[in-house]
Amino acid sequence: MKPLTIGSALIRVLLLLTLSACTTTTVDEYRENDTALTLASNERVVVLGRRHYADYETEPDFIDCIGEKLNADKLVTVLPERQFVDLLYPWFEPRTAPLGLKRLAKMLDEPLIAQRFNKQGLRYMIWIDGSTETTEREGSVSCAIGPGGGGCFGFATWEKTGTYEAIIWDLHTRQESGRVKVEARGSSYMVAIILPIPIIAQVQDQACDGIGRQLRSFFRANTRRELASGTP
Repeated sequence: MKPLTIGSALIRVLLLLTLSACTTTTVDEYRENDTALTLASNERVVVLGRRHYADYETEPDFIDCIGEKLNADKLVTVLPERQFVDLLYPWFEPRTAPLGLKRLAKMLDEPLIAQRFNKQGLRYMIWIDGSTETTEREGSVSCAIGPGGGGCFGFATWEKTGTYEAIIWDLHTRQESGRVKVEARGSSYMVAIILPIPIIAQVQDQACDGIGRQLRSFFRANTRRELASGTP
């Protein structure tokens, strides 16, 4: 039996770590009934993330990802978050945006705000609260440069957890239409034998996929309606 070389041993370690660098995702939903949410062809949805403190915000790229998931087949039209905030300036800036449905309902009583909502054809607002955080970290990687060259050696691992909740607000009835909560966990690794090689668990991407697919299920009737209308 031939002894393992450093290269072949490293390949085996990387393969093992790649298989273990997976993400587990748990998705829960709440809705009043099984009736799908109605959305006319001229109506749109806006997805907003919570941003109220300098050290806490729902990542803008996560909000963009959910918007893309909802708008994947063009049957749910999503107004981009940045465009919405600019159109409704200054009411949805971090310090003034409503944190709950009661506050939003009061804002919609203002004629100017209601007019801007109506002009954009907004029917639902999906409010996203949460973030992805590093929860555990072990090991270390060190790098050095000498007369004969340089390199990095060591092993590090860290775990990330992404927890998000999406609440759907019906802007016509001013009631909550449902909510979805997702938790994604994954371990990432950094192996360094001369060169550092990261193996990253896609925690945020998996959380987006889970919550995005579940939110789409609230609008399934619109998919069936559009498909039926296109059938000869």
